[in-house]
Amino acid sequence: MTIGKKVPFVTFRTRVRDSSIAGPNPHRWENKTSSDYFSGKRVILFSLPGAFTPTCSTYQLPDFEDLYTEFLKEHIDEIYCLSVNDAFVMNAWSRAHGLTKVKLIPDGSGEFTRKMGMLVAKDNFGFGMRSWRYAAIINDGVVEQWFEEEGFSDNCEIDPYGITSPQNVLERLKGQAVA
Repeated sequence: MTIGKKVPFVTFRTRVRDSSIAGPNPHRWENKTSSDYFSGKRVILFSLPGAFTPTCSTYQLPDFEDLYTEFLKEHIDEIYCLSVNDAFVMNAWSRAHGLTKVKLIPDGSGEFTRKMGMLVAKDNFGFGMRSWRYAAIINDGVVEQWFEEEGFSDNCEIDPYGITSPQNVLERLKGQAVA
């Protein structure tokens, strides 16, 4: 993905809590589009290989949650975490981490990730097709800044992490004035 390019338009299948639904699973399907997430605001989108995986669960997701207010000071309206996982997995991951600030986007089919040019095979880890680790500052649907881990490839033997860390993204934002 290149700076200045508009993010692809896709529809995401999400599950949202609905108190009007009785029983053990009070959720309903809700379609959200790229426009719902990215239009009219400046956001951070970070994408990772999978929910409940070690680096994603130990560092990246919790650190973005912990640094949320610092990002707001840098004129960020929302922080989204996207993964090629379905809505059920993403909701369970959110509950497991007690998220209240970072919002998770399920890219169950990988359509958004593919259109971003970041879909890779991770068969060597038993994952199938997943997202390469990246982050972006997106302003009104247009990529303003791009962060991508090195080594982009199918079945990469390592899972690099550092360029897309919340600390690195925040440092870069602090070093740049907002127009």
